[in-house]
Amino acid sequence: MDISYELITLDPAAGTPVLATDELSPSAVAALRDLLDQGESPNTVRSYRSAMRYWAAWFSLRYGRRLELPLPVTVVLQFIVDHGQRQDDAGRLLHDLPEPVDAALVAAGHKAALGAPTLSTLTHRVSVLSKIHQLQGLENPCVDGRVRELTARLRRGYARRGAAQPHAKPALTREPLQALLDTCDDSLAGLRDRALLLFAFSSGGRRRSEVTAATLDNTRPAPRSPGQPSARDEPAFVHLMGVSKSNQSGRTRADSHKPVVGQAALALQAWLDAWRAHHTARGLPPPEGAIFRRIRKGGAIAEPLTPQAVRAIVQARAALAGLDASGFSAHSLRSGFVTEAAAQNIPMPETMALTGHRSPASVIGYFRQGEVLGLRAARLMEENNAEPTEPKKRR
Repeated sequence: MDISYELITLDPAAGTPVLATDELSPSAVAALRDLLDQGESPNTVRSYRSAMRYWAAWFSLRYGRRLELPLPVTVVLQFIVDHGQRQDDAGRLLHDLPEPVDAALVAAGHKAALGAPTLSTLTHRVSVLSKIHQLQGLENPCVDGRVRELTARLRRGYARRGAAQPHAKPALTREPLQALLDTCDDSLAGLRDRALLLFAFSSGGRRRSEVTAATLDNTRPAPRSPGQPSARDEPAFVHLMGVSKSNQSGRTRADSHKPVVGQAALALQAWLDAWRAHHTARGLPPPEGAIFRRIRKGGAIAEPLTPQAVRAIVQARAALAGLDASGFSAHSLRSGFVTEAAAQNIPMPETMALTGHRSPASVIGYFRQGEVLGLRAARLMEENNAEPTEPKKRR
């Protein structure tokens, strides 16, 4: 095959600057930054910015000058030593961040409280620094063998002390979720919250950002086959998932369609009916856009809920149900769905089709938590898995 071609040289267009081959122009740098930012979720961008603000504040306090990249390996090692906890001979936990520096970071709002951060926070900040070096094409100190070895040993030290894993929020399985639902009355807020809780749980344990992304365009009544009851008698919806944590491109996949049926569909239909009636009574145009919205004190249905508002609703309903509100988060609905599915012996592939998990490893922990009390291997001393017998009383 002849792939020869003629080299063509064109003069630069009038008014267009000639670019250097070994560096990006300022406008290209800005465009590159925008493209990278817009390709990440807002939560990721916020976490990256927060981590780098912390790095800049810590560096200026420790080294007395402005942070400039690339950072030397020794600075990263010092950061880990400052923030990672270790035990002394008496078993006391220590870290090397000087108290005045710690206090200054708290006073400036870069830390919530004095003391060492969690292991996950520390490793996240190192990971962000590594990513920033990578994106800027700089020599990356975080991939140095000394940093990798220190990080690995730090993890093992935390694990031996039982401090490697953060305390998980309790799962909102069927029973506690029902307690939350029982607090929802027929007011606008009650109808909205019931629909929100059941939509988030029953459609596969939706993340709070996915709940707020539900709209009247991507959540529609399900088409009916001949012979099926009318939608009015038995409502059902199909929610088309767009961009999510496991589908950053937003492509429509085989598992992008999530069913909203049963109690969840009834609750969603009740909320939509109330929303439409509210608009009609006030002479407003038909509802459109985001499904779950703020309800003002005067009763007006206003702007779409934020992800933070979804968490607040879960915690408020938990408090009304007499549960420890601080123990729950919006993620409790997701973990609760998977845990409940395991407890009810739903096959893992069916569960994953709704949650959107791409790897069984991500969901197996929840499954084990839901199945643990029903494991037959835990009852080897019982005949045919019968109930355990009481010990004999002394004569």
